Amino acid sequence: MKVLAVSISERQGTKKENQEQIVVLKDRGVANDAHLGLDPKRQVSLLAQESVEIMKRQGLDLRPGDFAENITTEGLELHTLPLGARLKIGPEAVLEVSQIGKTCHHGCAIRQSAGSCIMPSHGIFGRVRTPGRIRPGDEIVVEK
Repeated sequence: MKVLAVSISERQGTKKENQEQIVVLKDRGVANDAHLGLDPKRQVSLLAQESVEIMKRQGLDLRPGDFAENITTEGLELHTLPLGARLKIGPEAVLEVSQIGKTCHHGCAIRQSAGSCIMPSHGIFGRVRTPGRIRPGDEIVVEK
């Protein structure tokens, strides 16, 4: 279980751009991201690459961040995690699962460009419990 990509955007409802690293801030979210500090339940968004592959099989050309997720993971079925589960990501950061899925708004640029969106059923959100840097390749451990 690992981080495949990390991403941020300057505006809400748009695809995110891949970064070399992100910094998560306790009880706030991802530094320099449009969603920083807006919703305590949705500080950091995560989506599994395995879920993205479902959409790719429909012929869509997709990359990490296209569904506006901050962290794209590999090897972990995120949407099956229980609320309150803690994810230790890399050497420092800890996120607590705070929401599974979301209501997608109709004017969403992602839905318009992709035709549909997997975030409402497969995306999850977390609160930052321990701040830190997160990079592609970082290990993810589900803490009991």
